[in-house]
Amino acid sequence: MGAVSTSVPAGPTKTIPGYEIRSLIGLGVLVIMQTVPLAFRRRRPVLVLAIVVMASVALSFFVRTPVEAFALFIALYSVAAHTDRRTATRAGVAGLVILALPLTLNGHLGLPETVFELGFLALGWMFGAYLGELRGRAERVRREQENEKRRAVAEEQTRIARELHDVMAHSVSVMVVQAAAAEDVFDTAPQRAREALRSIESTGRQALSEVRRVLDVVRSSDGDALTPQPGLSRLEELIGEVRAAGLPVVIQVDGARPNLPAGVDLSAYRIVQEGLTNTRKHGHRVTQATVMLSYRPDELCVEVCDDGVASPAASGAEARTGHGLIGMRERVALYGGELLAGPRAGGGFEIRARFPLEPEAG
Repeated sequence: MGAVSTSVPAGPTKTIPGYEIRSLIGLGVLVIMQTVPLAFRRRRPVLVLAIVVMASVALSFFVRTPVEAFALFIALYSVAAHTDRRTATRAGVAGLVILALPLTLNGHLGLPETVFELGFLALGWMFGAYLGELRGRAERVRREQENEKRRAVAEEQTRIARELHDVMAHSVSVMVVQAAAAEDVFDTAPQRAREALRSIESTGRQALSEVRRVLDVVRSSDGDALTPQPGLSRLEELIGEVRAAGLPVVIQVDGARPNLPAGVDLSAYRIVQEGLTNTRKHGHRVTQATVMLSYRPDELCVEVCDDGVASPAASGAEARTGHGLIGMRERVALYGGELLAGPRAGGGFEIRARFPLEPEAG
């Protein structure tokens, strides 16, 4: 009796793809580790590079995608651009060495392809290092400009202090002369003695006011003679020199000139002098400059303007910035005033300074 064989029709095999699902999830996690940390590459470039390198090494044993190369390129660029040169070099070399091992061992790439990919990644590091160097150089230039500005302010403060020292020395000498005159006529002309004493009091108050303003200014001695510095009383002489140099200047005066404090008188004169110098040096097609003085009981206003046009190489504001405007601002600020400088609406350049004044004693 023969054996009876039964056969079951072959049908589709049902399997649970658990391994495949786990593999896909793992690959997805590695891809996320490759890309998401790049959002924080500016804050923590070294940590981001480490995460991206580890994810790329793990992923290289399963599959290779363009995302891997570009993620590594960006991570190496970031560590070179946003860290110091020593840290960038160490992190870059370590990252490339770690990446070289799986590239040569997993068999997916030959030697030429491996060298090409490592060269591509090294190019990202070099590009980041170059931009980082440019950024560092720009930062150094900015710091040097700030230091230069601070030096200019310090030099101008020193010059102001020296000039005020001269003013105070002159005031003291006047007080000595007035005191000697009062002593000579004290018995024979009491009224003249009283006038001399009032003059001594007024001069002494002005000198004390100057001392208070320059207590924080460092003075550098240079052996100049202790002679009074010029003031607005010599403005006509200054403007005559400017006119002789070929620049027409018009003077406009509003109000009567009071008895100005010596420091304010000197600073107002220097502002006019510097403003006219700026016009001669930086003005473009200037036909006339105007100096306006406005005397008020509580303030002195000084304005220097011209009718030029903006220079082809730079605007009026850019062409006239420098130590001159810094010095003028320091002078005005020393007496609690304010200074405005810039292009005029109708063309040209203007400088306006305001000095507050204390009412004269009756």
